[in-house]
Amino acid sequence: MTRSAATVSMENGGTGNSYFGLPPLDLSAAFPQATPASSFPPCASDYYQFDDLLTPEEVAVRKKVRECMEKEVAPIMSKYWEKAEFPFHIVPKLGALRIAGGTIKGYGCPGMSITASAIATAELARVDASCSTFILVHSSLAMLTIALCGSEEQKLNYLPSLAKLDTVACWALTEPDYGSDASALKTTAMKVAGGWILEGQKRWIGNSTFADLLVIFARNTSTNQINGYIVKKDAPGLTATKIENKIGLRIVQNGDIVLKKVFVPDEDRLPGVNSFQDTNKVLAVSRVMVAWQPIGISMGVYDMCHRYLKERKQFGVPLAAFQVNQQKLVQMLGNIQAMVLVGWRLCKMYDSGKMTPGHASLGKSWISLKARETVALGRELLGGNGILSDFLVAKAFCDLEPIYTYEGTYDINTLVTGREITGIASFKAAALTKKSRL
Repeated sequence: MTRSAATVSMENGGTGNSYFGLPPLDLSAAFPQATPASSFPPCASDYYQFDDLLTPEEVAVRKKVRECMEKEVAPIMSKYWEKAEFPFHIVPKLGALRIAGGTIKGYGCPGMSITASAIATAELARVDASCSTFILVHSSLAMLTIALCGSEEQKLNYLPSLAKLDTVACWALTEPDYGSDASALKTTAMKVAGGWILEGQKRWIGNSTFADLLVIFARNTSTNQINGYIVKKDAPGLTATKIENKIGLRIVQNGDIVLKKVFVPDEDRLPGVNSFQDTNKVLAVSRVMVAWQPIGISMGVYDMCHRYLKERKQFGVPLAAFQVNQQKLVQMLGNIQAMVLVGWRLCKMYDSGKMTPGHASLGKSWISLKARETVALGRELLGGNGILSDFLVAKAFCDLEPIYTYEGTYDINTLVTGREITGIASFKAAALTKKSRL
């Protein structure tokens, strides 16, 4: 049997004139008709002039975060997303934005309005959802827990360096066996002389593989209540390993944490966490922030599609000239206007003390649902390029999926709101019986 020239070439290590093994064409040469997301498009989604509702300080936050993300993150995000690696060199640039710590006042934190913090979250997510999640975990979960539940000494010791991103934190609640049912967690904290011994396992913990501080929730073996602890990186008995093979938020380093007789001194026990209900003080704010992530993702996808449809031509005209494409683009735009206004109203209700857990849950669940629809339309509009991370939409499509699930799945959040409006909790399935009542 005669072997092909290609077979011979591959057997010889690709020598000769074979094109096997050549690097891919530069995208500008392979597809010159449209601009990739590394050169990020201008924002075109504020159709109802939402900026008019913002204070000058909030507009300034939007401007500086947008400029940083478009300049520093957009050119590199696809490369790091494909490799599932974190770009540590951008951390000082994110720290210089002075957004870590969000609404926390004092201790070197920015003390922004919750609206400004939400705007920053959306602007991060507009370019890269992973960067947004990195800051959200660090700031709206770990730092806020220390601020709301920590001692004065803990706030003074930890918050200033966290606010500058000189140190990084993670927040560990979820366990392998307890996700939506997090209040049933099994990790234990046993009181010993001078401190506590933590034993157990956590999963899906963002930033955990490189965090300097780990906020860990564990069950006090004496009271059977949930307590909070600050664990230092490299504490004896602590390991954090990366979860591989994710299809979304690939830049975020989610990890499995194993605690084997980890000693935590008394001064690192969070005095304000004495039951699972104490975590709600933190989750009320973080759930608002998470609701703004899908808003930002949808803004970025719309901006990309808006530019792409005007650049890309078929049948001799731009794709934007076709009625069906305009209809999809307008549907995306309408979704974003509604999502932004729901998110903005959540912030105002929080400021006035009127926001309930049901409000926050409805906001997060509904906004993430509409974002899913919006991003799916963007996927359609980009055709074949809609499956390339180079053009943002495929990456955003995947990144939205974990956001749809974390901080309460869509279903769990609807049940939180459902309990509030009916007075009936329906989280647990009806008791199984052997006999039918029919």
